[in-house]
Amino acid sequence: MTGHTQNEITIAAPVDLVWDMTNDVANWPRLFSEYARADIISQEGNKVTFRLTMHPDENGTVWSWVSERETDRDRLCVTARRIETGPFAHMDIRWEYEEVPDGTRMIWTQDFAMKPDAPVDDAWMTDNINKNSKVQLALIRDRIEKAAAGHRPAPALAD
Repeated sequence: MTGHTQNEITIAAPVDLVWDMTNDVANWPRLFSEYARADIISQEGNKVTFRLTMHPDENGTVWSWVSERETDRDRLCVTARRIETGPFAHMDIRWEYEEVPDGTRMIWTQDFAMKPDAPVDDAWMTDNINKNSKVQLALIRDRIEKAAAGHRPAPALAD
């Protein structure tokens, strides 16, 4: 068995702002609530390699791993994968962006498998990712919409 999740949200903001904010990996700790640090290891063209470090979990464990992501602005998609996989046999993520009448729809698709000796199985991780993705997507939406409100021109004053 392998794990697969797909979660999405519509953000009331232009695709350029959503793209820029969600692909600024160095600022992810201000966008996501789960990351304590995002350290850029290398950046080459549209590909960035980085280390994410989470806040300590309920047992005090700090999880950290290295990933790489490659952006394709023309196609409004990003592909990412973990290089240091930890308990995962593999973890591949696809971010897709779509301009819609209400703003920008962002879709996260994750395909993964847990290692046989991992502390949890694919079904548990699928459930965990689905729950956490909903929380993080809502937080990202709120933060981007707040930023979008700050970028809107003031309404014209009548004479």
